[in-house]
Amino acid sequence: MVSVVQNVAIDCADAYELALFWSRVTGSPLSPEDRPGARETQVLLAEGPVLYFNQVPEAKTVKNRIHLCLRPETSRDREVDRLLSLGATFVGDHREQDGSGWAVLADPEGNEFCVLRSDSDRTAAHTP
Repeated sequence: MVSVVQNVAIDCADAYELALFWSRVTGSPLSPEDRPGARETQVLLAEGPVLYFNQVPEAKTVKNRIHLCLRPETSRDREVDRLLSLGATFVGDHREQDGSGWAVLADPEGNEFCVLRSDSDRTAAHTP
């Protein structure tokens, strides 16, 4: 017997606005019931668990103990630029000169996430 991950829950100050950001990041829709001012919202990913946003009264105060890692369809560096234009902030650069590594960003409420190399980045690194 096993359990299935239903959703990844993210505490936040404004559930609807943060869900809109992540909807733009993933290209996935919000739940049809979600409206501005909702205390709970969901981004319905095509695969995997739902991203569930839960409005809470307290502010984020420390580094996340769990975070999302994104593998973009485009190059990692182009995706970092796109995410910054959507409202993310740059937190840390762990990209190496050989093309490996990742970039750490934060969403508009300060939740950290990583942008990994895309499949095309990984393939290019192994091509002479």
